[in-house]
Amino acid sequence: MSAPAAAADAAPKPKGKKVLILGVLAVLLLGGAGAAWMLLGRGHADEEEEGATAAPAAAHAKKPKDAHPPVYLPLENMVVNLADAGGEKFAQVGVTLEVMDQKTSDQVKAHLPGIRSAVLLLVSQRTSEELLTRDGKEKLAKDILREASAPLGYEVEDDEPPAQEGKPRKRPRPAAFNPIYRVLFSSFIIQ
Repeated sequence: MSAPAAAADAAPKPKGKKVLILGVLAVLLLGGAGAAWMLLGRGHADEEEEGATAAPAAAHAKKPKDAHPPVYLPLENMVVNLADAGGEKFAQVGVTLEVMDQKTSDQVKAHLPGIRSAVLLLVSQRTSEELLTRDGKEKLAKDILREASAPLGYEVEDDEPPAQEGKPRKRPRPAAFNPIYRVLFSSFIIQ
């Protein structure tokens, strides 16, 4: 083979590398464009889906998009004798507090022994008949919220209207400034 023939063979090799690099770049660009299309298309599908379910979910308040997710602070389960005649009934109650952020959670933890004591006193004043009803549990939750908010310097008002028969009660958050949003029961056993 002559020198010009060897040079001709060497020329296509760099051209092949360029084609290969351009092909890889084209695949990456198309893949990126496809991923962007899927993400944008998914966002519109979610909006349409959200609009379709907005009517049944109207009872749930939407949180602002920039709001931080709440922090949940579970308290240890508590076993309490109830105020029933004979003193033979007791309740095992698991309480979780929904708070604004980790800072609030830390503040509540500093007062946890007093809050647990207040919860035990509140539950021990109730009868099993009271606690078996939804209204009784909701009143207890409101009282627990008041007791948990007090050490942090917040008050909970008693201006919530009673639930209508057969309709779920709308549970607005307490006053906007209170960083303890609500009380959730993780377990509730009466024996």
